[in-house]
Amino acid sequence: MKFLRKTFDNAHAFLNKSEKTKKYFPLVDALDTLVFTPNHTTQSGAHVRDAIDLKRTMMLVIIALVPSLLFGMYNIGLQHYYVQGIMAPPFFDAFLHGALRILPIIVVSYGAGLGVEFIFAIKNGHTVHEGFLVSGMLIPLIMPIDTPLWMVGVGTVFAVVIGKEVFGGTGMNIMNIALTARAFLFFAYPTKLSGNKVWISGFSEMQASGQLADGASGATPLGNLAATGIAQEKAAKLMGLAANAAPEKAAKMQEEATRLVAEAEVLMSKVPSLFEAFTGFYTGSVGESSTIAILIGAALLLQTGVASWKVMVSFFLGGLLMAFTLNMVGGNSYLELPALRQVFLGGFMFGMAFMITDPVT
Repeated sequence: MKFLRKTFDNAHAFLNKSEKTKKYFPLVDALDTLVFTPNHTTQSGAHVRDAIDLKRTMMLVIIALVPSLLFGMYNIGLQHYYVQGIMAPPFFDAFLHGALRILPIIVVSYGAGLGVEFIFAIKNGHTVHEGFLVSGMLIPLIMPIDTPLWMVGVGTVFAVVIGKEVFGGTGMNIMNIALTARAFLFFAYPTKLSGNKVWISGFSEMQASGQLADGASGATPLGNLAATGIAQEKAAKLMGLAANAAPEKAAKMQEEATRLVAEAEVLMSKVPSLFEAFTGFYTGSVGESSTIAILIGAALLLQTGVASWKVMVSFFLGGLLMAFTLNMVGGNSYLELPALRQVFLGGFMFGMAFMITDPVT
């Protein structure tokens, strides 16, 4: 540690020798304050003196994200083998496959985002803001695994520049950076971030080469629910038309309606049970599927005081109340799904633990 401290001190001394090199101070300061707690303190005003600062807070959030990241790595590999008909792949093979797919996305996310942060810090003469330490990890975790790397880079740069820097940097932004990146990419490239081919690594390539097992699908639970609703709606429409059609035509319509009802039942059976939704072994964004992994991270945030239990509990109860309300309304496959399964599927729990607890959000 003494060697590192001396190295940073020498770097600061070198940069302070001339006005030309002083502007690059943020580059060294960012690494210095990441490794060591800053040695400067406030001398006036109302402040809480504490060993923790914003960088240390952000690092705690990153540690809380690790369970979701590790589970995501394994689940990515697991789903990759599932669609090939390999239902019990070796743990290490599945984990290694997932790790090799997600790590490049993380590298691109941090590289693009911190690159923009450094440019703005040097241009404006201030230290590098700490906020992207967490955003750089959140962005890969809320993306489909087959999102092209160039797209991750473009979305990250857009989110940092338009979502944060134009408002003045960390603490001044009016939007969550990770969600800004996700929303931008979804609306800019809808065919690349939706459908059934982006949620399983290498799905398109396996499909083209004939490696997929019969009936294999890359649909997410919410995708299957949507398809269920479409099939049910078509079946109901055909049955209505059959009532006023000629006997021969009506028979064909009823046959097709029966087929669609059976298809809807198969699709509905693919929607994870409450236990499966809680554990997370299904297709979805990298870090959003496992409620267990998310709750482990949430517990760390609560234990360290980084997040407020009032925010989490109110968010969860609000979502659960709305889900129960929608159950009473009914009308389609989404609304009729039991309330707990509604909140455990998709990104709801991930949002509760890591999105709404962000200080700015």
